Amino acid sequence: MRQVQSRKLSDDIMEQLESMMLDGRLASGQKLPPERSLAEQFAVSRPSVREAIQKLEAKGLVNRKQGGGTFVCDSILAGLSDPLFDLMSKNLDSQFDLLEFRLGIEGMAAYYAAMRGTPSELKEVQTKFDAVGLAQIENNFSLEAEAIYDFLMSICHACHNSVILHIVRSMASIFTSNVEQNITILAKRPDMFHKMRDYRKKLLQAILAGKPQKAWSESHNYLTLIEEELLLLTQEQNSMQRLIGRMQRHQ
Repeated sequence: MRQVQSRKLSDDIMEQLESMMLDGRLASGQKLPPERSLAEQFAVSRPSVREAIQKLEAKGLVNRKQGGGTFVCDSILAGLSDPLFDLMSKNLDSQFDLLEFRLGIEGMAAYYAAMRGTPSELKEVQTKFDAVGLAQIENNFSLEAEAIYDFLMSICHACHNSVILHIVRSMASIFTSNVEQNITILAKRPDMFHKMRDYRKKLLQAILAGKPQKAWSESHNYLTLIEEELLLLTQEQNSMQRLIGRMQRHQ
């Protein structure tokens, strides 16, 4: 008869730390609190915490830096930030593919944020929304793109879906690049500043009001507006280039 092994306390601590990584409380690259703080937080002994961290290290989830502490590995989702994504960020067709991808994932994030967001999380969504308006005043597209991404991340935190959260976080660079390129192009249309702000405000209001279906719809409307305007501008640019080409050939 096999002897039943009792579960070790370090396994419970390890699972709690893994849960913190999944829900975003411990982000990729973030330094873990000292062993003493973790022991107090979990009401356990430091040796149990140390053993739990050793198990996380063996799994490749954390790494230790001599004299610098223990950090959540920043390569857990490295496959989503390889050179192919850098190439995609510079390709126009891929930019439209990314917009289509955003239609799905941002819509889901908005839907679940409206359904599950806590008061403190919704307050943070409002704060990040306000930060977009402040960034726009600076007339700095890079700063504005980062603010829009932060607004999206606040929605992802509020949606309480670890897969959505980590996918969007792992693609921070390509998301931000896509947003910056979009708003740089759309700046050619003076009315787009106000249109995008109004559409984002409707999205915010739906999330704060706790209306999941409307939040999904407003997210879709916002990104569809951007896609349609980009397509229109691209067509206009191509038509102008063809016209210039014909004029040059007849000179």
